[in-house]
Order: sequence, then C-alpha cells, then structure tokens
Amino acid sequence: MKNVTLETANTAVAGKDTFIAPPAAPLIVDITARESAAMYFIAQKLIREYGSYENPAFIDTLHLNAYQLLPERITRILSHFGADYSAAQYGAIVFRGLIQVDQDELGPTPASWKEMDDTKLQAYGFISSLLHGATPSKPVQYYAQRKGGGLLHAIIPEEKMSHTQTGSGSRTDLFVHTEDAFLFHQADFLSFLFVRNEEQVPSMLYSIRSHGATDEVMKPLFQPLFKCPKDANYTEDAAAGEEVTTAVLYGNEVYPFIRFDAAEQLYNPQAGQSAAAIHYLETFWAEARTHIYRDFVPEAGDLIFVNNHLCAHGRNAFVAGYREERGVMVPCERRMMLRMMSKVSLINIRAVTKTDDPYFIMEEHYGSIAR
Repeated sequence: MKNVTLETANTAVAGKDTFIAPPAAPLIVDITARESAAMYFIAQKLIREYGSYENPAFIDTLHLNAYQLLPERITRILSHFGADYSAAQYGAIVFRGLIQVDQDELGPTPASWKEMDDTKLQAYGFISSLLHGATPSKPVQYYAQRKGGGLLHAIIPEEKMSHTQTGSGSRTDLFVHTEDAFLFHQADFLSFLFVRNEEQVPSMLYSIRSHGATDEVMKPLFQPLFKCPKDANYTEDAAAGEEVTTAVLYGNEVYPFIRFDAAEQLYNPQAGQSAAAIHYLETFWAEARTHIYRDFVPEAGDLIFVNNHLCAHGRNAFVAGYREERGVMVPCERRMMLRMMSKVSLINIRAVTKTDDPYFIMEEHYGSIAR
C-alpha cells in the first residue's frame, strides 16, 4: 500500500493548466509508537478529569482540548483536512495504529451494541472526540435512526440483521454510501475506530474526487430528481411512501459534494425513482463503482476518518465470528467498530435538535422530525 504524505496532500495548484491526478486512495498516516503511547496517556488523563466523553464540560472545551493535547502532527493533518475540498482531497484519512487495544480488557464481543458495556469504551470515546474536535467539529448523535447509543456507537454484527444493508449486517456487501443520505443534516465527519477485526474484513471507500472535475455523466446529478428512502434500520412500511426528491451532487459545480446511497437509491424497490433518475443513477454508478477502494484491511487500533460530503464508505461481506486459516474457517471474536459522527455548525442543525440538547438530532427523513 502506498503511503501519501501530508506534503503531497497539501500540494497547491500552480496555474490554470496544472493537471492534478484524481486521488484514488485515502491518505495513510502511520502513527508512531510515541504518538500511540501519547494517545493512551491523554485518554487516561481525560477519564480522571471528566469521567465520560459525553460530559458537557468536556464537549464544551473539546476544541481547546484537541489542540492542546493531541500530538501536533495529527492535529495539523486534521485541521487541514477539515477545510480542504480541493481536487486533490480524497476525503478520508486512515490513521494506522492510532491506539493500542487491550483485547482481554475489552472482553468478548456482545450480541449487539445494546449489550455493550460503555465503561470499556471511555478511552476510545475521548480519543475519537478529540480527533473530531481538531477538524474542528462537535460530536452529535442521530436518535431517530439508532434509538440511542450516545455519541459513540458500537457497530457489531447481529445475526438477525446479517443480510441487511446496515452496520449490523455481515453476509452481504454493504454498498458504499454517504452516512444518512436521506437527511438534509447528515453528519459532516465520521470516524470509524476498529477495536476488533479478527475476520480480516476489508473496508470500502469511494470518493467523488476520484472522478476528477464534473463531467457529462455527473452533471445530471445536480438536478433535484432523486429519492432516497430511509435505510434498513427502519421497517419496510416505515421506509415507504417518501416523496422528497433531492440532488445527488451539490455545492461547487466543478468539484462538488455528494449525497448518495447505492443500496437505497438504486436497489431498493421502495425508492420509486423516475425513469430519468434511474437512468442517471445507473450511468453514474457504472463509473463510480470502478473507483471503489478496497485495499485496506483494518487492524485493531486503526481509525478511518471521513468527510461525509466527499467520501462514501462500505465493507465486504463476511461470516461474523470466523476467520480463515490455511483454507479453514475457525471461530474468532466478532468484529467491533466504534463510530462517531460530528457537525461543524450546531447553529445549522438547531431546527432538528432537542430543545434542551443541541447535540441530539431528531431529523428522521429530509427535514421531518421524529416524534
């Protein structure tokens, strides 16, 4: 795997005729032993001072803590990443070996996120929060989609969800998607901290920047023609009947942002797309799927940080709780990933948050509020 340096990512465009090759892979940052050790001591300090990463006193001073406590190299990378929407920006960073995970202390993977002992996740929650704070953005939770889980959500394969297009699925490929593509106020940034991946499941990433500048295939996607049902966290009845249409591409006309979910917009029979919308989506998807990056297999302690307006994510199908050894499937602890989502502006989401908690988002589908 080729490592990309921050200097490469920061290369400026010098003149109108300068060609920048579209980025095909995320920035890979190998964390040093000193930086990883610092992460451990930072987390322990914050646990002693605040107790929980959801402590309002910690969240209120998150940006200050991020810039004071994180290793400078990591802070600089994330600070640049937070405001870089350029032709060269892929939209995802892999921090390889960010933290050391004590598997014995973590214990067996629970049956679902609802059974997770959150006291075991405090250190991971503090570190994830600091990374978001460096962009800078604030961690938030999306209640309507997940019915709880707080600011840090354990993603664990569940047998009853194994064939679904959700984080709890496993036996089918999870198509690349921007998180909560059926919301107007979807997360700006995502982090995926892998504390366990014994099945060796590759991650998928797909960046709209891999296409280069807007071309004839992409232009129709700026039109507000496309529906996106709620995802498989909802029942089929709850996901049906939504008539709102939006654009897939938005923002700058040359180097746009993207709101896209291949599974829900193309393969969900409940989508009800028009013939024109289907044609534009299928044409775009035929090209987009050639740009999917599949070369990274996360190890425990790795973290993927994503700009949710530039980069979609997914994963390969796998058999939860089994890994292959010399052609034989042997039991192992099931995969566990910790997801955090954040917003740059709490002001812009205020209409869809709880009155007494500006970090608690109640949007259910394109502006509608969960009741």
